[in-house]
Amino acid sequence: MSVQGQRIVVIGGTGGIGLAVAEAAVQEGADVVVASRRQESVDAALKRLPGGAEGHVLDATDEESVRGFFARVGAFDHLVYTAGESILMGSLAESDLGQARRFLDTRLWGAYTAVKHGAPSIRPGGSVVLTTGTAGQRPMPGTTVAASLCGAMESLTRALALELAPVRVNVVSPGVVRTELWRDLAQEDREGLYASTAAALPVGRVGEPADIAEAYLYLMRGGYSTGSVVTVDGGGTLV
Repeated sequence: MSVQGQRIVVIGGTGGIGLAVAEAAVQEGADVVVASRRQESVDAALKRLPGGAEGHVLDATDEESVRGFFARVGAFDHLVYTAGESILMGSLAESDLGQARRFLDTRLWGAYTAVKHGAPSIRPGGSVVLTTGTAGQRPMPGTTVAASLCGAMESLTRALALELAPVRVNVVSPGVVRTELWRDLAQEDREGLYASTAAALPVGRVGEPADIAEAYLYLMRGGYSTGSVVTVDGGGTLV
Protein backbone atom coordinates (compact mmCIF):
# COMPACT_ATOMS: atom_id res chain seq x y z
CA MET A 1 0.00 0.00 0.00
CA SER A 2 1.25 3.44 -0.92
CA VAL A 3 0.10 7.01 -1.39
CA GLN A 4 2.07 7.26 -4.62
CA GLY A 5 0.15 9.27 -7.22
CA GLN A 6 -2.47 10.40 -4.71
CA ARG A 7 -3.30 13.99 -3.84
CA ILE A 8 -3.06 14.95 -0.17
CA VAL A 9 -4.26 18.19 1.42
CA VAL A 10 -2.49 19.10 4.68
CA ILE A 11 -4.04 22.01 6.60
CA GLY A 12 -1.34 23.11 9.02
CA GLY A 13 1.19 21.61 6.61
CA THR A 14 3.78 24.39 6.76
CA GLY A 15 5.46 23.47 10.05
CA GLY A 16 5.96 20.82 12.71
CA ILE A 17 4.05 17.58 12.29
CA GLY A 18 2.07 18.84 9.31
CA LEU A 19 5.18 19.68 7.30
CA ALA A 20 6.70 16.31 8.25
CA VAL A 21 3.56 14.60 6.90
CA ALA A 22 3.82 16.58 3.67
CA GLU A 23 7.50 15.72 3.28
CA ALA A 24 6.91 12.02 3.94
CA ALA A 25 4.01 11.92 1.49
CA VAL A 26 6.07 13.61 -1.23
CA GLN A 27 8.86 11.08 -0.68
CA GLU A 28 6.33 8.33 -1.44
CA GLY A 29 5.33 10.03 -4.68
CA ALA A 30 2.19 11.87 -3.58
CA ASP A 31 1.11 15.30 -4.78
CA VAL A 32 0.75 17.60 -1.79
CA VAL A 33 -1.25 20.75 -1.10
CA VAL A 34 -0.29 22.59 2.10
CA ALA A 35 -2.23 25.41 3.73
CA SER A 36 -1.49 27.75 6.61
CA ARG A 37 -2.62 31.11 7.98
CA ARG A 38 0.58 33.01 7.13
CA GLN A 39 2.00 33.62 3.66
CA GLU A 40 5.59 33.52 4.95
CA SER A 41 4.98 30.05 6.41
CA VAL A 42 3.57 28.82 3.11
CA ASP A 43 6.54 30.24 1.18
CA ALA A 44 9.05 28.65 3.58
CA ALA A 45 7.34 25.25 3.33
CA LEU A 46 7.30 25.31 -0.47
CA LYS A 47 11.05 25.93 -0.45
CA ARG A 48 11.50 22.70 1.53
CA LEU A 49 9.08 20.63 -0.55
CA PRO A 50 9.97 19.48 -4.07
CA GLY A 51 8.67 21.34 -7.09
CA GLY A 52 5.04 20.61 -7.79
CA ALA A 53 3.86 21.04 -4.22
CA GLU A 54 1.06 23.56 -3.93
CA GLY A 55 0.57 26.09 -1.12
CA HIS A 56 -2.30 28.33 -0.03
CA VAL A 57 -2.97 30.87 2.70
CA LEU A 58 -5.99 29.75 4.72
CA ASP A 59 -7.70 30.90 7.90
CA ALA A 60 -9.25 27.68 9.13
CA THR A 61 -11.54 29.59 11.49
CA ASP A 62 -13.24 31.42 8.59
CA GLU A 63 -15.86 29.20 6.98
CA GLU A 64 -16.06 31.18 3.76
CA SER A 65 -12.30 31.03 3.42
CA VAL A 66 -12.39 27.26 3.94
CA ARG A 67 -15.24 26.85 1.44
CA GLY A 68 -13.33 28.84 -1.18
CA PHE A 69 -10.12 26.93 -0.50
CA PHE A 70 -11.67 23.55 -1.26
CA ALA A 71 -13.41 24.95 -4.34
CA ARG A 72 -9.97 25.94 -5.67
CA VAL A 73 -8.30 22.66 -4.69
CA GLY A 74 -10.84 20.39 -6.40
CA ALA A 75 -10.77 16.61 -6.08
CA PHE A 76 -8.19 14.93 -3.83
CA ASP A 77 -7.61 11.68 -1.92
CA HIS A 78 -6.75 12.49 1.70
CA LEU A 79 -7.34 15.38 4.07
CA VAL A 80 -4.93 15.85 6.99
CA TYR A 81 -5.62 18.46 9.67
CA THR A 82 -2.76 19.44 12.00
CA ALA A 83 -3.38 23.19 12.35
CA GLY A 84 -2.98 24.81 15.76
CA GLU A 85 -1.18 27.50 17.66
CA SER A 86 1.01 27.02 20.75
CA ILE A 87 -0.25 24.57 23.35
CA LEU A 88 -2.45 26.35 25.90
CA MET A 89 -1.65 25.51 29.51
CA GLY A 90 -2.60 27.15 32.79
CA SER A 91 -4.77 26.79 35.83
CA LEU A 92 -8.55 26.94 35.59
CA ALA A 93 -8.72 29.87 38.03
CA GLU A 94 -6.38 31.98 35.90
CA SER A 95 -7.69 30.90 32.51
CA ASP A 96 -8.59 33.44 29.82
CA LEU A 97 -11.86 32.23 28.30
CA GLY A 98 -11.34 34.24 25.15
CA GLN A 99 -7.94 32.64 24.62
CA ALA A 100 -9.41 29.20 25.34
CA ARG A 101 -12.14 29.75 22.76
CA ARG A 102 -9.61 30.82 20.14
CA PHE A 103 -7.56 27.70 20.87
CA LEU A 104 -10.62 25.52 20.29
CA ASP A 105 -11.69 27.56 17.25
CA THR A 106 -8.57 26.57 15.34
CA ARG A 107 -8.04 23.05 16.59
CA LEU A 108 -11.61 21.77 16.94
CA TRP A 109 -13.92 23.98 14.92
CA GLY A 110 -11.29 24.49 12.24
CA ALA A 111 -11.06 20.73 11.79
CA TYR A 112 -14.85 20.44 11.81
CA THR A 113 -15.18 23.13 9.12
CA ALA A 114 -12.42 21.62 7.00
CA VAL A 115 -14.08 18.22 7.01
CA LYS A 116 -17.50 19.74 6.29
CA HIS A 117 -16.29 21.46 3.13
CA GLY A 118 -13.50 19.07 2.16
CA ALA A 119 -15.22 15.70 2.46
CA PRO A 120 -17.37 16.08 -0.69
CA SER A 121 -14.18 16.39 -2.77
CA ILE A 122 -12.50 13.23 -1.43
CA ARG A 123 -12.20 10.53 -4.07
CA PRO A 124 -13.35 6.94 -3.49
CA GLY A 125 -10.95 5.11 -1.17
CA GLY A 126 -9.83 8.33 0.45
CA SER A 127 -9.65 9.39 4.06
CA VAL A 128 -9.48 12.10 6.70
CA VAL A 129 -6.79 12.11 9.39
CA LEU A 130 -7.26 14.51 12.30
CA THR A 131 -5.02 15.36 15.26
CA THR A 132 -5.57 15.04 19.00
CA GLY A 133 -3.14 14.49 21.89
CA THR A 134 -2.52 12.38 24.97
CA ALA A 135 -3.88 15.01 27.38
CA GLY A 136 -7.29 13.47 26.82
CA GLN A 137 -6.10 10.09 28.09
CA ARG A 138 -3.74 11.37 30.73
CA PRO A 139 -4.54 14.94 31.79
CA MET A 140 -2.42 16.88 34.24
CA PRO A 141 -3.14 20.00 36.29
CA GLY A 142 -3.16 22.99 33.96
CA THR A 143 -4.34 21.05 30.90
CA THR A 144 -8.10 21.55 31.14
CA VAL A 145 -8.39 23.20 27.71
CA ALA A 146 -6.05 20.74 25.99
CA ALA A 147 -7.74 17.74 27.61
CA SER A 148 -11.17 19.04 26.57
CA LEU A 149 -9.96 19.43 23.01
CA CYS A 150 -8.49 15.93 22.89
CA GLY A 151 -11.64 14.29 24.18
CA ALA A 152 -13.73 16.23 21.67
CA MET A 153 -11.46 15.29 18.75
CA GLU A 154 -11.66 11.60 19.54
CA SER A 155 -15.45 11.69 19.78
CA LEU A 156 -15.69 13.75 16.59
CA THR A 157 -13.54 11.21 14.77
CA ARG A 158 -15.79 8.31 15.72
CA ALA A 159 -18.94 10.21 14.73
CA LEU A 160 -17.47 11.28 11.38
CA ALA A 161 -16.31 7.75 10.61
CA LEU A 162 -19.94 6.69 10.65
CA GLU A 163 -21.45 9.75 9.00
CA LEU A 164 -18.95 9.98 6.14
CA ALA A 165 -18.54 6.25 5.43
CA PRO A 166 -17.11 4.86 3.20
CA VAL A 167 -14.65 7.77 3.56
CA ARG A 168 -12.40 6.68 6.43
CA VAL A 169 -11.82 9.05 9.36
CA ASN A 170 -9.06 8.53 11.92
CA VAL A 171 -7.08 10.61 14.41
CA VAL A 172 -3.44 10.62 15.54
CA SER A 173 -2.61 11.26 19.20
CA PRO A 174 1.01 12.43 19.62
CA GLY A 175 2.83 12.71 22.93
CA VAL A 176 5.53 15.32 23.56
CA VAL A 177 7.09 16.22 20.21
CA ARG A 178 9.94 18.62 19.53
CA THR A 179 8.04 21.28 17.54
CA GLU A 180 7.36 24.99 17.62
CA LEU A 181 4.13 24.37 19.56
CA TRP A 182 6.26 24.73 22.71
CA ARG A 183 7.77 28.04 21.59
CA ASP A 184 5.91 30.05 24.23
CA LEU A 185 7.99 28.36 26.92
CA ALA A 186 11.34 29.94 27.77
CA GLN A 187 14.16 27.98 26.14
CA GLU A 188 15.43 26.70 29.49
CA ASP A 189 11.94 25.51 30.46
CA ARG A 190 11.40 23.96 27.05
CA GLU A 191 14.65 22.01 27.15
CA GLY A 192 13.88 20.99 30.72
CA LEU A 193 10.52 19.63 29.58
CA TYR A 194 12.15 17.62 26.81
CA ALA A 195 14.81 16.24 29.16
CA SER A 196 12.42 15.26 31.94
CA THR A 197 9.98 13.71 29.48
CA ALA A 198 12.73 11.73 27.77
CA ALA A 199 13.97 10.41 31.10
CA ALA A 200 10.50 9.13 31.98
CA LEU A 201 9.62 7.54 28.64
CA PRO A 202 10.30 3.86 27.84
CA VAL A 203 11.90 4.91 24.53
CA GLY A 204 14.24 7.35 26.30
CA ARG A 205 13.59 10.39 24.09
CA VAL A 206 10.88 12.81 23.03
CA GLY A 207 9.28 12.52 19.63
CA GLU A 208 10.36 14.19 16.42
CA PRO A 209 7.86 15.32 13.76
CA ALA A 210 8.99 12.55 11.40
CA ASP A 211 8.11 9.94 14.06
CA ILE A 212 4.53 11.16 14.17
CA ALA A 213 4.22 11.57 10.40
CA GLU A 214 4.53 7.80 10.01
CA ALA A 215 1.19 7.36 11.79
CA TYR A 216 -0.60 9.69 9.37
CA LEU A 217 0.87 7.86 6.38
CA TYR A 218 -0.17 4.51 7.87
CA LEU A 219 -3.76 5.68 8.27
CA MET A 220 -3.88 7.05 4.73
CA ARG A 221 -2.52 3.82 3.29
CA GLY A 222 -4.58 1.41 5.39
CA GLY A 223 -7.99 0.85 3.86
CA TYR A 224 -9.32 -1.09 6.85
CA SER A 225 -8.87 1.56 9.56
CA THR A 226 -11.64 3.98 10.47
CA GLY A 227 -12.78 5.56 13.71
CA SER A 228 -9.36 4.76 15.16
CA VAL A 229 -7.16 6.70 17.57
CA VAL A 230 -3.49 5.95 16.92
CA THR A 231 -1.31 6.99 19.86
CA VAL A 232 2.36 7.76 19.16
CA ASP A 233 3.81 8.90 22.48
CA GLY A 234 6.94 6.87 23.21
CA GLY A 235 4.99 4.96 25.85
CA GLY A 236 4.00 8.11 27.73
CA THR A 237 0.52 6.90 28.64
CA LEU A 238 2.08 3.85 30.33
CA VAL A 239 4.26 5.65 32.86
